[in-house]
Amino acid sequence: MSKIKIFSLGGLNENGKNMYIVEVDKDIFVFDAGLKYENDRALGIDYILPDYTYLKENKKRVKGFFLTHGHDSNMGAMADILADNDMNKINVYGTKFTLEVLKKDLEDAGVKCKTLKEIRPHSKITFGKNILFPISVTHSIPDAVAFVLYTKDGAIVYTGDYVFDSTMMGNYKTDIGKLAYVGKQGVLCLLSESIYAEREGHTSPHNRVYSFIKEVFSKTQDRVICTVESCHIYRIQEVLNAVVKTRKKVIIMGKNLQDLINKSIDLGYIDFDKEYIGDLSNLDDKNIVVLVCDEKEKPYMNLERIIRGFDKYIKLKESDTVFIAEPPTDGVEKRFALLMDELAMAGVNTVSCSSKTHLSHHASQEDLMLMINLMNPKYYFPVRGEYRTQVMNAELAERLGIPKENIILKQNGDVVLFENGKLVECNTKIDTDEILIDGKSQGDIGDLVLKDREMLGSNGIVIISCTLDKKTKQILSGPEVLTRGFVYVKENGELLHETQEISQEIIEANIDRSSNTVDYNNIKNEIRNVLGKHYYKELDGKPMVITVIQEV
Repeated sequence: MSKIKIFSLGGLNENGKNMYIVEVDKDIFVFDAGLKYENDRALGIDYILPDYTYLKENKKRVKGFFLTHGHDSNMGAMADILADNDMNKINVYGTKFTLEVLKKDLEDAGVKCKTLKEIRPHSKITFGKNILFPISVTHSIPDAVAFVLYTKDGAIVYTGDYVFDSTMMGNYKTDIGKLAYVGKQGVLCLLSESIYAEREGHTSPHNRVYSFIKEVFSKTQDRVICTVESCHIYRIQEVLNAVVKTRKKVIIMGKNLQDLINKSIDLGYIDFDKEYIGDLSNLDDKNIVVLVCDEKEKPYMNLERIIRGFDKYIKLKESDTVFIAEPPTDGVEKRFALLMDELAMAGVNTVSCSSKTHLSHHASQEDLMLMINLMNPKYYFPVRGEYRTQVMNAELAERLGIPKENIILKQNGDVVLFENGKLVECNTKIDTDEILIDGKSQGDIGDLVLKDREMLGSNGIVIISCTLDKKTKQILSGPEVLTRGFVYVKENGELLHETQEISQEIIEANIDRSSNTVDYNNIKNEIRNVLGKHYYKELDGKPMVITVIQEV
């Protein structure tokens, strides 16, 4: 019999950064490797990765990364992980379209990888005594799959992101028969997403907005500026279908979006006649749709640039209709509200999808319960979502008859242990953390840098500069005080004068005249501490204080 451990390095009590680990005896299987974007308090951070130190320490036991689909929240960390020399020999398994998206990410990051392994739904992959079996599920991107890991003690099923929608066909179709077959064979533990666990009913048909898009396009013969997310291929297909139905032309803005759509058309993932695609010469024509892609880490940035007149190709006209084809996601509602205000002031007609009536392709309560019924698991593990939605997901399982003691609620790093097919008490916790990525750097910028940025953003900076004579150590000039983001200089002359006096006293106190030596470290520490307390007492603020002393 087997010893099975399940835990998460990211994805529990948060949206994004999904990375779930299943250890069967000594074999490690990694399901998804996502990132997340920090929109509310970014402080210059572009995105956040799960800390994969545990995988680096155990890389010889890792059988592979198994990607459910091509969204950043589920595979966005792969380019950074594969750039790590300790990790780039581990196999990465994904369906055809998932790997096409990953190849583009790797190309943009300048990462070469020879370990990408294409898989097909319903074709098993054998790893010794364990078998991995991907099953097609419905999501907003083609070729999405759930994974079934067969072990001697039963199957471990990770659903990925899914929705049950009988109208979704081809590369979006769920194979319900295969899911039911797995359930009849015996599922030890089911890991299922929780994002919409608070929402009653089925997600379908609210995930389909073609009729709404067509209605928006039909109401105007003028230009429509339409924003989409590049990762939501199904929504792009709906927009292009409406373009054809309303006899318009589409202009695709941005090389990345153009490449994605053209490649998807060539590979058969998007059904669209390229004759309907215009070019920049058509930008001021009537009866056209301008397709603009939201930036991943900066939602609505491209649209904001157009509104403020910074786009070199598009200038807003009062006859324009701006159509936001994606509802605002969690964390960007404030930015979305400000954007709508700017559009109103620009005098253009604005239409947007509602987060209440137009849903993403994630499982609501009826979908979750249907999955539980199909799988009939012995143990149920809600994943992917904030903790409150994990709790709601757990309550649904209990309502369907799964014993409360068989429902697992954990946070990142908490280890779930099965021995001989039974859940046993385990107090082991894997160290988890976040890797903060800024710009194109591959390394974590660290918490100290983030704290410095937070301090600079809230309290500003004070720089004390002073010049000493190299031989006599006499003060030749200064101390001079330079501030940025701290106080308004013209109205705080007395405070700046006090700063000069305090700094001068500290500098002179740390000059040893007998030996002509200066304790520079003590000067910097004392000035920082004394001025910090002085500013906090006077202004209830504590700026960053930097001391620069030079000798000439």
